[in-house]
Amino acid sequence: MTTSKPIVVLGAGIAGISAALEAAEAGQEVVLVERDSAVGGRVAKLHRYFPKLCPPSCGLEIDTRRLEKNPRIRVLTRTDLVAAERTDTGWKVTLREEPAWVKPSCTACGECAKVCPTSVPDPFNFGLAKVPAIRIPHLDAWPRRYAMDRAACPADCHQCVEACPAKAVDLSAKERRIDLDAGALVIATGWVPYPLEKLPELGGGVLADVVSNVVLERLASPSGPTGGRILRPSDGRPPRSVVFVQCAGSRDVNHLPYCSSVCCLASLKQTLYLREALPETSVTVCYIDRRAPGRNESMLSKAESAGVKFVKGKVGSVTCAGDGTLRLKLEDQEAGRLTELEADLVVLATGMRPASGELPLHVPRDEDGFALEDRASRLFAAGVAKRPEDVASCVRDATGAAAKAMAAARSH
Repeated sequence: MTTSKPIVVLGAGIAGISAALEAAEAGQEVVLVERDSAVGGRVAKLHRYFPKLCPPSCGLEIDTRRLEKNPRIRVLTRTDLVAAERTDTGWKVTLREEPAWVKPSCTACGECAKVCPTSVPDPFNFGLAKVPAIRIPHLDAWPRRYAMDRAACPADCHQCVEACPAKAVDLSAKERRIDLDAGALVIATGWVPYPLEKLPELGGGVLADVVSNVVLERLASPSGPTGGRILRPSDGRPPRSVVFVQCAGSRDVNHLPYCSSVCCLASLKQTLYLREALPETSVTVCYIDRRAPGRNESMLSKAESAGVKFVKGKVGSVTCAGDGTLRLKLEDQEAGRLTELEADLVVLATGMRPASGELPLHVPRDEDGFALEDRASRLFAAGVAKRPEDVASCVRDATGAAAKAMAAARSH
């Protein structure tokens, strides 16, 4: 016996979008839930992704067009899961949709942002720039609608309302609760970077010119806070030397005991950004092991050909000299001695943590906290919610999760 209950997919990053599309295009009703104002997740924040080093806007644009055209997918942005109860035939789900300060009638003309008197740190660019309190979430955002940080607005300000020609701004909007009967759940909530602040010995959260790999991705992007110019945060100057520290907080019993799988590839990709943008800048990678499996191994030879230096050794500390130069102490394993390196900019290749821990339901997990599927409960996981992996693997994994969720939702 079949059922018409929809699948609920939690998270609209690349894994969630892929799971939703694959299920819907196979005839299944889907509700795709995203807490942010736009879909795309962390992939939308990348400058390029491997192995082809193309911008993510290409693939995401195709996917958002598919979302727009498929009547079997209901996309709910600015929405959180607040309750989920297991039933004999699936799940009873309660969602909370934030107040729709900007209605779907928004034409994204930008008149509201022009008159907005308040600026806030830009969450899309990790707070590295300021943006109006009402704005398009980012250059390629979908839905193509402005979003508002209502809490940042002056109490008596109505300038955005008066400026909007489409009358799409509603400062009296209320939150909405949505109750659903779901045939299955797919957890595709993605990942969060390991916090720099937990790595003070490497300068994380202490030294301005020690940045994470996710921040460098935004510095390299033309839509980022520096317009694609890779600059030192402390003085806004191009670095003359950059050192990447691999396994920063990973493969470490005091932090993340596991390998996050894609950090080596992400750093190789970013070294190519630097060699392309700043050909006179020296680039060094300090690593424990170099992991570039399959066809991605070509990126290693590309980096070597571009003049990137590799030092096999674990960095123990990063400090700052009086002139602003960063000094790294490390064990050079091939030379068999302790040594020092100097740099203008240090990039910590921090690992991935699953972001599914905040969900208000019991999710079975492995020893590292990643979600496991529970077929008996019609609960499935996809992408980095399940394990660290690259974009292509997330898409493949999401296709499998969609198939299993569909089979569960259609069984009685």
